Amino acid sequence: MQFLDAVTPHHDLTYDDVFMVPRHSAVASRYDVDLATADGTGATLPLVVANMTAIAGKRMAETVARRGGLTVLPQDIPVPVVADVVRYVKSRHLVFDTPIALAPDQTVAEALALIPKRAHRAAVVVDEGRPVGVVAEADCVEVDRFAQVRDVMRPPAVVLPADADPRAAFDALDGSHAALAVAVDEAGALVGVLSRTGALRATLYAPAVDAHGGLRVAAAIGVNGDVARTAAELLDAGVDCLVVDTAHGHQDRMLEALAAVRTLAPRVPVAAGNVVSAEGTRALIEAGADIVKVGVGPGAMCTTRMMTGVGRPQFSAVLECARTAAELGKHVWADGGVRHPRDVALALAAGASAVMIGSWFAGTHESPGDLMLDSDGRAYKVSFGMASARAVANRTATESAYDRARKGLYEEGISSSRMYLDPARPGVEDLVDQICSGLRSACTYAGARTLPELHERALVGVQSAAGFHEGRPLATSW
Repeated sequence: MQFLDAVTPHHDLTYDDVFMVPRHSAVASRYDVDLATADGTGATLPLVVANMTAIAGKRMAETVARRGGLTVLPQDIPVPVVADVVRYVKSRHLVFDTPIALAPDQTVAEALALIPKRAHRAAVVVDEGRPVGVVAEADCVEVDRFAQVRDVMRPPAVVLPADADPRAAFDALDGSHAALAVAVDEAGALVGVLSRTGALRATLYAPAVDAHGGLRVAAAIGVNGDVARTAAELLDAGVDCLVVDTAHGHQDRMLEALAAVRTLAPRVPVAAGNVVSAEGTRALIEAGADIVKVGVGPGAMCTTRMMTGVGRPQFSAVLECARTAAELGKHVWADGGVRHPRDVALALAAGASAVMIGSWFAGTHESPGDLMLDSDGRAYKVSFGMASARAVANRTATESAYDRARKGLYEEGISSSRMYLDPARPGVEDLVDQICSGLRSACTYAGARTLPELHERALVGVQSAAGFHEGRPLATSW
């Protein structure tokens, strides 16, 4: 990456402070751009779902991995539960989505409680393992809540074999004007479902899969307690990337934790963080990290900078840390601070191999929280920071009342924030589409066919606040 006029700014920069200049390009189409990462994680998209309890669950992990990204399960989750989630994710179909399955005698009220958990807003009625009907939200309007779903379901309009080609599935759905196709195996048992958009996405994205063909998933551990034992249990559970995580990564406990993990000779990449300096990056890599997480304070739920004054503008932090990591043959993830697709493109241009996303994905159907409605009927989910009072209470649940109360005095981060679902993009896949559209176009503007080429060819300039404002679209005329 080069700065415009080859002048390196004397002050640190956020994503809002910079822009990319178009360069000569031989890339004819955005579909000619390969977005696969080169950091050893096996992801085909440079997107990592942050290990936040309100965001990273099994539903998120399944959906994002199917499109090529990676989800990091939070360190607060007990290891046996993580193992169950890993088994679940790796058993999911690479094309068909996991549906909500209802028995014929379940009620409409139960259906209405579960259907909002899916972006396609439908459930499959299953009798002895075989799909016998589909229930959409519209089928339950003005119906007695105690009625059984067998009374409101409709026969599946499109039934596909488990090995159906996504393009053929799209054509079948498009031709029948059906909202959802049901896939079955040779015995007629339910395999999954596929929407028209889902079939289209299956032709555009490559899932992130392991050597056995299972979807990839990562998990985080902290730096306290028996790190080696916890890491060994997670590796035995089959995680594809181990993330050693703490707010301040450049400290002795982190270095000791990395040393403990390295004694296990893990065969998967080890990520660690967070840091924001070349010195911190070098320390973590020398201690055993393959990937360094960069970012202190840029997250939407984080109050670190306001509470402590500690942190660093994210673009400059990523740029410096990525350069140091590259000198050592390693990689960095840009963790936090992205609010628009442009921010993802700029982080990758600065040298990150992937971008971690948290709060942006909180307001989606796939995040673990319950879907709520405000007084105006707008749908939202509740998110919270991992250093907040709520997260600290969850993390210290097994400690004494005294220790919990003492730690509770010094929490940071937002404990409850409403993350509204965008009616136009209510699912995480909708946001992935938006991000990848912007990122692919950014690559074509830079003349880059791969992410390493984007970093090599990116020409970045510094702009004023007015310059950033000029680039924002207007919802109404002026």
